[in-house]
Amino acid sequence: MSFLETLQKNAMIPEKYKQMTREELENRVMEVKKQLGSRLFIPGHHYQKDEVIQFADATGDSLKLAQLSAENTEAEFIVFCGVHFMAETADILTNDNQKVFLPDMRAGCSMADMADIEQTERAWEKLQALFDDTILPLTYVNSTAAIKSFVGAHGGATVTSSNAETMVKWALGMKERILFLPDQHLGRNTAADLGIGLDEMAIWNPITNELEYDGEVSNIRVILWKGHCSVHENFTVQNVADTRVQYPDMKIIVHPECRREVVELADMAGSTSYIINAIEQAEQGSSWAIGTEMNLVNRIINEHPDKQIISLNPHMCPCLTMNRIDLPHLVWSLDTLEDTNNIIKVDPEISENAKLALDRMLKNS
Repeated sequence: MSFLETLQKNAMIPEKYKQMTREELENRVMEVKKQLGSRLFIPGHHYQKDEVIQFADATGDSLKLAQLSAENTEAEFIVFCGVHFMAETADILTNDNQKVFLPDMRAGCSMADMADIEQTERAWEKLQALFDDTILPLTYVNSTAAIKSFVGAHGGATVTSSNAETMVKWALGMKERILFLPDQHLGRNTAADLGIGLDEMAIWNPITNELEYDGEVSNIRVILWKGHCSVHENFTVQNVADTRVQYPDMKIIVHPECRREVVELADMAGSTSYIINAIEQAEQGSSWAIGTEMNLVNRIINEHPDKQIISLNPHMCPCLTMNRIDLPHLVWSLDTLEDTNNIIKVDPEISENAKLALDRMLKNS
């Protein structure tokens, strides 16, 4: 079932939850957690609001949280505070006795939505005609279950921002070329860091269903899907330049979902966990400009009063789809665990092939 079909199938939040005070909502969450005990597990992604993350039993990135959900076999109810593709991954990895819920079905991911299965199948047909059987598909875990399944069925694997370099090396050892979905920036940054020239990278445009490349196509080693993170793409070269002028001694650290030119100008680049660890290990009094999602940046600022920390883009807003998960939706989800509201269930055939892609990554990274 597609994201839109799932959304249409589920009811919207009842008005009563919107009328409850924050204290009432918080008390209700604590009450349900106490009642259910180990039968309930609430994973919370790093980008969630503080009002939600305070109740998370574990925090982390999407794959880590899905893996923790699967390991926590006592938990019958997984209430995933993140976005749709993350809950799908949790459902793929958990057992049949566990149910995965997303508190607000509108919490999608613009990046994941930039690569749907119909577009991918059309692209693959044209790319096979152009390059024959010389391409291995890789997909960022920030993709739909259907895309993960497609990649798994075609011998490819998933990647994370932490292991992308390892997995691109693996893929290029298997085939002459790779198709990297759905984030062009992570793909470009990873390939460039491995010494692959920008002139060896092409872009696949899913809207026009065409390859964008100037040159001899036989030189192409990496085909980047034309997708991006709407948050990280908003960090610019000008942001870096302004920070260098205003704070000459400040280190700039960014996520590899940022544009290539931003990553090249930054002092450091890495996954969310990499950024968190770098700040934790930094010296007291050090100063940092961070290029990632604003809820996380604000949390890092509050957790490290001994350091000067700012957002690389002072006008950055939090991830809007992540922000759809709030206390009213969390409480509504907890109150309706025995119903089918907000439940995430991946088709078994899709799940099987998606798990192949995930397992290949875990085996080779």
